[in-house]
Amino acid sequence: MVVYREEFYIDTKGEVHMIDITSKVREIVRRSGIKDGIVNVFSPGSTCAISTIEYEPGLLKDFPRFLERIIPKNIEYEHHKRWHDDNGHSHVRATLLKSSYTAPVIDGDVYLGTWQQIVFIELDTRPRHRRIIVTIVG
Repeated sequence: MVVYREEFYIDTKGEVHMIDITSKVREIVRRSGIKDGIVNVFSPGSTCAISTIEYEPGLLKDFPRFLERIIPKNIEYEHHKRWHDDNGHSHVRATLLKSSYTAPVIDGDVYLGTWQQIVFIELDTRPRHRRIIVTIVG
């Protein structure tokens, strides 16, 4: 079994900024030389997420609205009371969405659906400089 790892950084704009990282992940998988296995994309942080979506303008508007409906920003969070940093909703959203995504590697490429892209989702209330770790096992 071979394990290959690379990392890269992205700068976000804060509060539900979604960035398509599919091409970067695909480049890393190709460089790994691994033909069959899995790829894990992970970002260390308690206010961010890695997921998949059809990265198109309608969904880029729909998804933040959906998050606001299920985990609203302007309600009372105990986290706010303790830390006074106004991002309790960011932590709850990140817990629901998760900070990593794993996909199969088949024939040296990430296997995704036709309209599926890998995205980084910034959930914190401010812009951040985020680390993305890509690990391929095969």
